[in-house]
Formats: sequence, structure tokens, C-alpha cells
Amino acid sequence: METRDILAIGASAGGLTALTRLFGAMPKGCAPTVFVVLHITPNAHSVLPQLLERIGWLPAFHPVDGEPIRPGHIHVAPPDHHLLLRRDRVLIRRGPRENRTRPAVDPLFRSAGVAFGSRVVGVVLSGTLDDGTSGLRAIRRCGGLGIVQDPDDAEWPGMPQSAIDDGEADHVLPLDRMPALLSRLADEPAPPSPPVPLDVATEARIAEQEFTAVSEDAQAVGLPTTLSCPECGGGLSEIHDGPVLRFRCHVGHAYSPDSMEAAQAEAMETALWVALRTHEERVELFQRLGNYARERGQDLIAANWDSQKQEARRNAELLRAVLSKPEVRNTSSQKKR
Repeated sequence: METRDILAIGASAGGLTALTRLFGAMPKGCAPTVFVVLHITPNAHSVLPQLLERIGWLPAFHPVDGEPIRPGHIHVAPPDHHLLLRRDRVLIRRGPRENRTRPAVDPLFRSAGVAFGSRVVGVVLSGTLDDGTSGLRAIRRCGGLGIVQDPDDAEWPGMPQSAIDDGEADHVLPLDRMPALLSRLADEPAPPSPPVPLDVATEARIAEQEFTAVSEDAQAVGLPTTLSCPECGGGLSEIHDGPVLRFRCHVGHAYSPDSMEAAQAEAMETALWVALRTHEERVELFQRLGNYARERGQDLIAANWDSQKQEARRNAELLRAVLSKPEVRNTSSQKKR
């Protein structure tokens, strides 16, 4: 008898605290197969499996590509790699980033839904922005369930609130009530799984392809736009995912609405800093050219360079004033996970 014994969990800011609380309260006799994505710095040395194993619930580890799934273990996504599932094994892929992060929650959730259907329980915990919302929708469309931490119980309510706002939560509850529900679900028979939606299967395949061309798959799930990818500059297609509009470029980078806005804001700030540096360099250049002309008695030419220097200085001051505004200065810190 198949039960709802596949537990896929996604978290970001505040996620370690949430995982510690959740796993620490899980009944010892409950041993589902667990998969965890926590947003972490790409080049960090992750000790998350050791931290989770210390809690004393289930063994935890970073799987390697192609490794058989271990029932009753916690499979943790390694840094800078997506954790994806097949029916009999895990895939570790350095494929296109989703929602500006790798590992991302959405690819895990989609692949879990495709591989295990109604056996999957997706859980969205503390975090900012909205990674996990689209993936939770995919799990539910494949017959699984969506559980979301009560935003009032989360250190960072963004991810839970996004899933709730888009109607992807079958259960919303604080962490102290979640273990009893997960334990009960792990013992319940899983209903028959519906056919896997074609668009979910296609997007799950995109995450698997790593450095292989994905343009046909990316175009198959969306409609072309005139927008460009903030990461690679490629053309973006828009994906109508239930009530949510998402974006994916021809090489596979994907964006939820919040992550797209954040990426564009970050790109805009970077462009402003580049423009400021350029104008300040032009001030120095025109100063040198004016001095050189004056040394040779070329007063009219020197005056022309002085005029251009003043214009460059005004532009630099304008850019500096724009960058000093709180809404621009705080863009990166507010939007990054």
C-alpha cells in the first residue's frame, strides 16, 4: 500500500530554525522519505545534513547525482545544485537558476510531483519572496498535498504567505501542529495519482537538462514576450500558471513575479552604479584634456573640455542623488533572500 510518505520541504530565510523545530518534534516512529531545499550561499560549505542529523529524527546527507533514493532518510540539496527526483534515484544538477537561486524549491517540488504523484506532501516554511508557490501548485496538480507554515509563526512570512495567497495550501498551521499532521498523512493510503500535466513534466525536464539546449521546452510552456532575462539577456516567455504569471528564458532561467521584480531592480541599481563610475571617469578625463589644451595655449578647446566636464559632473551628482534614495539604496538588501 502506497502512502503519502514522500515529504518535500522548501525554506529560505529562517528556514534552519523552522526545520529544527519541525524535525525535533516529529514522532520517532514516523519515517517518511524526506527531501529538503534550503536557500544557501552558492559557494558555502554546507553542514546542514550534520545539523539536521543531530536533531535525532532521521539520518541526513547530501546525495550525489544518480544515487538511489534512501527511504527513511533526509536528502539535502547541496550548495549551488538543484535537487531533483526520479522514481528510483536523485538527480543533482547545476541547471538554470530559478527565482535567482540554486538550489531552488520549485524544481524539487515539480520533480517530486512528476515522480511520485499523490504520495507527495509539499511543505513551504519560512522564507522571503515566493519560491515554492509554483512548485506547490505542481505537486497538487499531480495529486499531492500542500502544507504551509502559518505566516504568523514564521520568522520570514514571504514564502508561506505567497503560497496561501495563490491558493496552494491544503493546510496552514504553525510548526508545533505540523508533526501530528505529517505523521498521520504518512500512514494514510495515497489516492490514485492523476495524469501528470504536460507543462509540469516539461518544466521538470528543463531543470534536469543542465547545459543542454532547452529552448524548445522553454517555448513550449510559455508565450514569447519582448522582455529580456535579467541574468543572461535572452528572450523571456510568459507562463500562465493558474493565477500566477511566471517567466522563463530560452536557456531555462525562471522567475516568479517577486523574483523577476527583484532581479530587474538589482540590474537597475547595478546599471546606475556603472553609469556613475563612467561619469566620474569622464570628469577626470575632461579635466586632463582641458589642462593639456591650456598648456598649449588652446583656450577655446580647453573651454570646450571644461564645459563637458561640468556636464559630466552634473550627471554624476544626479546619479549619486538617485542612488542615495532609500528605495534604491535598500533594493538589494530587501530583495535578496
